[in-house]
Amino acid sequence: MYAIVRCGGRQEKVALDEVVTVDKLSGEVGSSITLPVLLVEDGDRIISDPAEVGRYEVTADIVGDAAGPKINMIHYRNKTGYRRRLGHRQRYTQVRITGIGTETKAKAKAGSKAKED
Repeated sequence: MYAIVRCGGRQEKVALDEVVTVDKLSGEVGSSITLPVLLVEDGDRIISDPAEVGRYEVTADIVGDAAGPKINMIHYRNKTGYRRRLGHRQRYTQVRITGIGTETKAKAKAGSKAKED
């Protein structure tokens, strides 16, 4: 079973117990979040109808923070002595997918995992 969710302006294909890197989210490490679902593959059916997809929910736990690669930019203008160096490093959040399913199934799975721990 997999789902396509919207997170940080992008779409991500996620599966159960998968760790996905998404744009920076507010929240503490270990807290649980719910991601908006766009499409769900349930058994042999692919569900994309907004009325049916609304019944499904994807829950995830925040694992930690991450940073992307350093991007260096250099501005240079010939014969004027103008040089400027800039840099950027995008911040990301890693999340582990803990449940994909209808609201009742997802809550039951999350409850059973809490009982095991």
